[in-house]
Formats: sequence, C-alpha cells, structure tokens
Amino acid sequence: MGLGLSALTRLAGSKVIERAGLRKPVQNLVSAGTRNGFRVAGAAGRTFKSAQKLGKPARLAPTEDTGLFDLTPSEDQQLIVETVTEFAAEQLRPAAADADAKLQAPEGLLSRAAELGITLVGIPEELGGVGTERSVVTNALVAEALAHGDLGLAVAVLAPSAVSTALVAYGDEQQQADYLPAFVGENVPAAALALQERTALFDPFKPATKARRTPKGYQLDGVKSLVPRAADAELFIVSADLEGRGPALFLVESSNSGVTIETEPAMGLRGAATGKLHLEKVALPAGALLGGGKAEVFTEVVRLSRLGWAALAAGTAKAVLDYVVPYVNERKAFGEPVSHRQAVAFSVADIAIELEGLRLVALRAAARAEQGKPYAREVALARKLAADKGMQIGSAGVQLLGGHGFVKEHPVERWYRDLRAIGVMEGAVLL
Repeated sequence: MGLGLSALTRLAGSKVIERAGLRKPVQNLVSAGTRNGFRVAGAAGRTFKSAQKLGKPARLAPTEDTGLFDLTPSEDQQLIVETVTEFAAEQLRPAAADADAKLQAPEGLLSRAAELGITLVGIPEELGGVGTERSVVTNALVAEALAHGDLGLAVAVLAPSAVSTALVAYGDEQQQADYLPAFVGENVPAAALALQERTALFDPFKPATKARRTPKGYQLDGVKSLVPRAADAELFIVSADLEGRGPALFLVESSNSGVTIETEPAMGLRGAATGKLHLEKVALPAGALLGGGKAEVFTEVVRLSRLGWAALAAGTAKAVLDYVVPYVNERKAFGEPVSHRQAVAFSVADIAIELEGLRLVALRAAARAEQGKPYAREVALARKLAADKGMQIGSAGVQLLGGHGFVKEHPVERWYRDLRAIGVMEGAVLL
C-alpha cells in the first residue's frame, strides 16, 4: 500500500498529467486511497523465534504491602514521570495536530518513544528488561504523563507494552521465549491488544470473534475494531469466544494466513492510526492460547485495560485544565478577565475537583493491583468516573473557550473528541 500510494502521489504531481488534463482525476484517486485505505495483508517484516530456552515462565513479584495508602511517587517513579512528561511536551504535543489530520504518527516519533524504554519496565531482568516487581502504579503514571501530551499518540506509544505486559503476566515459558526478546531490543515491534469489536453495547466478555479447536490447534474467525497501529503491527493478542469455554486470548502474528488489515479512522484517537483486524479462518498452533484460556486471566486483562484508560483520561483531563486556566485569566470581556465571572470560575473548579477524584480512585486501584489485592471495585469506579467525568471535562473545556473551543486552532476540541473514546474503548492498553 505504501509503494502504491507513493507512486500515485508522484504521479499526481507530474507535469505530464497536467498537460493531459488528468490532474483532477488522479488527485481524486489519491484522496480516495488515503481516505478509505486498503485492506491488506498484515505486516510480515519479522520472524519471532526463541532466543533462549526457559525452564519456567518469568513473572514479576507483587510489591510489598506497607499497610498504608500512600500514593507519593518513589524517587524512581518521579524520575520516570519527569522524563516521560518532558518527552510528551516536547515530542507528542507539537506533533498531535498533524497526526490527527494525517491519521498517523509523524515518521520517527514512535521509534523515539521506544527509546524511552517503556516496555522494559514491565519485563523481568532475566528476560532482558529492568523490572523486578509489578509496576501497575508506575505504568499508570506513565500513561497519564503521555496522555497529557496527546491521547491518540499516547495509545500508539503504549500499544506494544500492552502485549509485552500480558506476555510477562500470563505467557508460558515458550511464549515468553518466542516473543519477549523482540520487546527488549532496539527495534521494538508494533503490537496491539485487540479486544474491541464494532457491536452496539459491546461486552468484552462476549466477543463475536469465534475460536474453535482443530487437530493442530485453533481456528479464529471474526473482526476486531479500533486496533491501534493495526497496519504496522506484527503481533496481536486477540480475544475470541472459545467453543465450550468462553472468552479467551490468542497470540496472532500478522504474517498468519487469513489476517488482513483495513484502516478505520474514528472520531478521536486518530493519531493512534486505528484499523480493523480481519480474521478469516486463521489457523493457530496449540501454543497460541494465552494464559491457558483461564477465565480469571481474561477478566484481569479487561480490568487492567480499563484501568489504563482511566489513567489516560486523567492525563488528558489535566491537559484541558492546564490549558483553560490561563485562557480564562487572559481572555477579557466587558473590560475584565472572563474568569471573574462565577459561572466560569465554578466550571474550572469543577474540572479540578472531578480530575482529582478520578486520579485518586485510579491510582488506588493500581496500587491494590500491583500488591495482589482485590481491585475489581476500584477499577469499576475508575472506569465509571473516567467515562462520565472525562467526557464532561472535555465538554467543559470546549465551552470555556467559547467559539475558540470549536476550531482546530486550539487543541481542546481534539481532546474532547479523544475523551469520548474512554467510555467505549476496550483493550489497546494494559497496565
């Protein structure tokens, strides 16, 4: 597809077609190709193979339970957050508008993001990473910091770590040996956790994608929606209804026969280059089943994904607050700043209050998750707050800017569109 579009683009700019009066038809063809995309075979640029033999799966240990609810970042966490925040401000924020318009991250941005080593934090030292214990809180802080730069690009950056995190937590020794070495190298593969489907009132625990047993393993059929970086991804973790057992997770390489990709631009998250993942009679080996198909594994993946979206919502909501405060203080009407009006001041205060509540609930859930404590209630609360209050904060940001909130000159309209995704998205990120 890339070569085809490149050729068409060069053709559209040539003087020959201009003299022939064909410029407009060719430009329309280029526009249609870019807008509608092409359904193509998945990327096949890498062959995953074991770099070492593992006697048993490598896992991260739960963090120590201090008995205190203290969310003060440690020195290491603070250093990581400061580094990621700086990266988001210098790299993601300036590139966000262009990525939103072009439906893809600028060239080189994601490779620079990979150099931060975000995937390394969640991979044990014996597998080449730097992790020693579960770091759900750290992952939440990183997601929040990235989303402060841009939510769509944050999802694109975090998509590979969702797959590596799942492999560390639930993969067997062979799966870890086959796939994790690629995530600690210099060329981290594009990968995605694909749970979402285009279904009204979609329930991740009832996927329409089907998996059935075969003499050699499994066969998958279905369509996954809003998969980040779908066209570039080399590895997917896909949810499917396994006959007789319920929802389960499968490792699917983009090179598998029957895997095709279709672009799927959405209202928001456009910088994440979302697409559809078509699975048509995809044959998988028996070893492709992740976590043994256990129901509790699938449930935890859904919960940690929802927690990730709550952290992303907090980061983008913080971006809205940081943008509207100076705006309402500097914008004048009737000879004084609009922030002097009670309605404006109260609206800004409401954003700050709801944001603080969302962050506390999400971080509490993350703290309990990494300590191995029950956290289902806290995740449910964080999900509800993120879906409701996140969209409310985005809407309030647009309203506070008045007419400026409706135009692309200011980023608040993009943040509003991105925040609407929080209530519908499943998968894609994992803490």
